[in-house]
Amino acid sequence: MSENNRIPTINLEDFTSDEPGRRGHFTRTFGEGLLDCGFIKLEGHGVDPSLIRQGYDAFESFFSFDEETKKQYAGSEAGARGYTPFGIEHAKDYDKPDLKEFWQVGQDLPEGHPYRAEYSRNVWPTEIPEFQRHAQEIFRRLEDCARMLLESLAEFFELPAGTFSDMIVDGNHVLRIIHYPPLSGEVDPAAFRSAPHEDINLITLLCEATQGGLEILTREDEWIPVEAKSGQIVVDSGDMIARVTNGIVPATTHRVSNPKRAVNESRYSIPFFVHPFSACDLTVMDRFVSEDRPPRFEPIAAGEYLQERLREIGLKG
Repeated sequence: MSENNRIPTINLEDFTSDEPGRRGHFTRTFGEGLLDCGFIKLEGHGVDPSLIRQGYDAFESFFSFDEETKKQYAGSEAGARGYTPFGIEHAKDYDKPDLKEFWQVGQDLPEGHPYRAEYSRNVWPTEIPEFQRHAQEIFRRLEDCARMLLESLAEFFELPAGTFSDMIVDGNHVLRIIHYPPLSGEVDPAAFRSAPHEDINLITLLCEATQGGLEILTREDEWIPVEAKSGQIVVDSGDMIARVTNGIVPATTHRVSNPKRAVNESRYSIPFFVHPFSACDLTVMDRFVSEDRPPRFEPIAAGEYLQERLREIGLKG
């Protein structure tokens, strides 16, 4: 099956329009797309393509440094902020590490904020001043998009507007800047650039990658490529939204496949993992429970669930 027949494309300007028909079309298409395959492609999101291009230029500069320089920025607990070296993270229940290195950026909260002591503080490569500026701007623009998408999802399920978006106010989001280096002949044939997995968080916004390779697993157990056009953002649903909706919104399995030899070069991508604040209750919502569909998940707070999942993927001891 072609991904073009499965993954819908929507325009966020329809949701913000004053025309009820456009807003309704967006909400239906977004909600139904998540229910069907857990993925959509987003246009009209307001994230300037030049910001993404400039960000990639700065981020690639960092990953071109030697290992000794890069590892000066490693060591943050659970890789929560700063640099995580190649071959550390692995998918849940998969013993081969992913073929990638990455940098993570989180919330910058003011002094005195109740979450300031709880969230790890950002670190920045002093050699590249523009790295911080571009990363923080991308973070904020994607956070704005995420809020509107979650408002739309509440509208789709006929819930109060803030049902999902209130969960992410000052949330423990992560902007991850990923470098997948070219692969050598010594790579374990069972290893992936990113092995099959589901995202931990509520939703993920994935800026246009520099190369293809993203694939999703359909309900028919078929891997199909996700081929975003220039300027599009890919959005997918994660484990946390699956929990609160009692599995009605799926956390779709996806992977980044290894390149063919003819295109074996670096790949960069920028996913934005949208997380609730740590004390947020992930108990299944009443709207998604019925006699025929009892709660499938035990109650848990978002922070506790995140720590549990980080241990499962090798980012926390």
